[in-house]
Amino acid sequence: MTSQKTSQTMKPATAAKKLGVYLEATPAEFQEGVVSRDELNALQADPPEWLRELRRTGPHPRPVVAAKLAISISGLARGGITEPLTTEQIEELKAEDPEWLRREREIQAEVRKETARVKEKDRRADG
Repeated sequence: MTSQKTSQTMKPATAAKKLGVYLEATPAEFQEGVVSRDELNALQADPPEWLRELRRTGPHPRPVVAAKLAISISGLARGGITEPLTTEQIEELKAEDPEWLRREREIQAEVRKETARVKEKDRRADG
């Protein structure tokens, strides 16, 4: 008995997350279908124009917004940012450089330093 290899599929929300795009901004046919692993790989390897445009201008999902602002997703929430932002809105926020954003960047920098310190300590302990 031979088993037929079936292609692994995922919901559009999962595929959008893996592609780093906001699901509601994707084309209807993407939102309404399922995405196979092969289709996802093809989208990543050779993104169609709609995907390139979304990545370039947004709206971006919160993880992407947080990364572009160099803060955590929690920091976004503390700053009152709960909706997706476009690249233009992110750039405006960076230019305004509000107090809450400066504070969140400082917190994120401290977290990165502590993570590096712990990693180095663990590396020495293992070595």
